[in-house]
Amino acid sequence: MTARPLVAAALAAALLGAAVTGCAQSVDPIERLGRKAAHAARQAARTPPSRADDPHAYRRWGLPSRVPLAPPPSPRPPIRAAGPGLPPVVDRVPTHDKVVFLTYDDGAERDPRFVDLVRELRLPVSMFLTDSVVGPGYAHFARLREVGANVQNHTLDHQSLRGLPYAGQRAEICGQQDKLRERFGLRPRLFRPPYGTYDTTTLRAAADCGVSAVVRWTEGEHLRAGDILLVGPDDDLDGPPLVERTVRLLREVQEKGLSVGRLEDYL
Repeated sequence: MTARPLVAAALAAALLGAAVTGCAQSVDPIERLGRKAAHAARQAARTPPSRADDPHAYRRWGLPSRVPLAPPPSPRPPIRAAGPGLPPVVDRVPTHDKVVFLTYDDGAERDPRFVDLVRELRLPVSMFLTDSVVGPGYAHFARLREVGANVQNHTLDHQSLRGLPYAGQRAEICGQQDKLRERFGLRPRLFRPPYGTYDTTTLRAAADCGVSAVVRWTEGEHLRAGDILLVGPDDDLDGPPLVERTVRLLREVQEKGLSVGRLEDYL
């Protein structure tokens, strides 16, 4: 089944159909990679140089004020496991804190302006990476990690896992754990299954690969506290680039009186 990630109604209208969408789209992320690379480079060339540690950086990005950032919760909200020995499956964080979470999939879009955005606004973002999509582009995500982004697991090859045998699912999940450890010296705690589909075998394999939570995203048309937002790849070459889609979503977050939290602090 194809799912859509959460997009607030106002944001969807602003994008005129080029809505924020996730890797649940029909276009394969590897196909999308080639289409977006040149477009991102052209957009980057039009952007003024970044100014680090500017207290008014939000103005540079067209925001009305600073983006509120949520501190880590104390304690973490309780989240129920999917079964004995299995990680929980989370599409929304059970919290009363006025916080939402920004997540990104695949690794097909590597606009250097996004690194500037994350650094200047100190945005806590989670990047769920697929090895076959990122390819030789891991240096971009190393730069994102340097400015505070977190890197998580989205499989080696972006296969739909549901229905695959245990060995195949384990290879996809553990294989990417190993790749990310090799690249960044870490084994992610969070895993997002491609297209959001999974079965009990997926959860068993994820647990055996050291995953502590399986993360999907919140579906719906209205932002609420605890929502996990998927700022997904744009299949339209002429659609808004990743930075613009993120900024428009941040405006919606501000209008709703919400803050942005680090997903890893809550899970």
